[in-house]
Amino acid sequence: MALADQVFNFLIPSVSKMGVGAVKQLGATAKFLGGKKALIVTDKGLFDLGIADKIAELLKADGVEAVIFSGAEPNPTDLNVRQGVKIYKESGCNILVSLGGGSSHDCTKGIGVMANNDGDIRDFAGIDTFANPLPPFIAINTTAGTGSEVTSFAVITNTDIHVKMIVASARITPTVAINDPTMMVGLPAALTAATGMDALTHAIEAYVANLANPVTDSLALGAIKLIVEWLPQAVANGENLVARDKMAYAEYMAGAAFNNAGVGIVHAMAHQPGALLNKPHGVCNAILLPHGCAFNLIACPQKFADVAVAMGVNTDGLSTMEAGEKGIEAIRKLSKDVGIPAGLGEIGVQESDIERLADNAIKDLCCFFNPRKIKLEDLKRIFKEAL
Repeated sequence: MALADQVFNFLIPSVSKMGVGAVKQLGATAKFLGGKKALIVTDKGLFDLGIADKIAELLKADGVEAVIFSGAEPNPTDLNVRQGVKIYKESGCNILVSLGGGSSHDCTKGIGVMANNDGDIRDFAGIDTFANPLPPFIAINTTAGTGSEVTSFAVITNTDIHVKMIVASARITPTVAINDPTMMVGLPAALTAATGMDALTHAIEAYVANLANPVTDSLALGAIKLIVEWLPQAVANGENLVARDKMAYAEYMAGAAFNNAGVGIVHAMAHQPGALLNKPHGVCNAILLPHGCAFNLIACPQKFADVAVAMGVNTDGLSTMEAGEKGIEAIRKLSKDVGIPAGLGEIGVQESDIERLADNAIKDLCCFFNPRKIKLEDLKRIFKEAL
């Protein structure tokens, strides 16, 4: 039977450097890309630890000057982006280096968009809203979760209305991604857990998303298998370099999967406490993940049965629906084992917030990729169940 036209894109950075010691190639890579002066975008924590200074030294060793902007907040805002692009232009920079997790990478993406395109970051919310490519952009990852060093999305909070804007374009993808597990050793256990569960959310949502294809399916299932095995070990001992390395590959694979297949209801909902109440994205995803899976189960039960197998569940003798349900139970157990809060109420979300959270979530771009149609009342119910 002939297939109707159906074309899938597959977008990842032009070059990805993986493994112990990868960060040592930063200076040579920046120089190869024509870098003369880099803006290093990071957060206050990494700056205070002196890690940004070490990255600047790696650049300078190969003749690339560096300026540090440490204003990327945990949920980066339009204010952060404006401040960063001002420093980029005033300092005469011609290359971007992000250092951190998703917040630093997303903030840098916003800076890059504004650096080479006229307008404010708010003007670029949506898909393919700008014409000029970003400056050369190297993303150095320090967490194993967000996948932002791989993706063609930036999530930036509009501080006037407290809603997360999504800027999406192939042009926003970093030129080079660096995942060196030695950069992740110092990540505290709670952040290791949150970012790891964020990666699991990416993998599962990508596997069941509307735009999933055999390439993204393979990456998603591979990521799930790695996360189930290695995330608890990385949480238990952050200096376990093998666990860190395996999680670096897992989050990269999950990022590549969702960058091309999309995510769904879990992300649409998790974005809202982050924007409205400044709650951590990875924790919100982790709490909402089993609830979103339970909602989507009837739309693609075989996919969730596959997820269960990838998570190590013995599905022999079970129906497809039963296997999917066991997979969701396994998600809950993993989340509990690594110390994720049991509900949104434990991180300060209140029932009085639900109306606004749901109203914003139904407008989120991620709803488009969800395998089951979503109604506003569904979102309200799930938020209430997840408290």
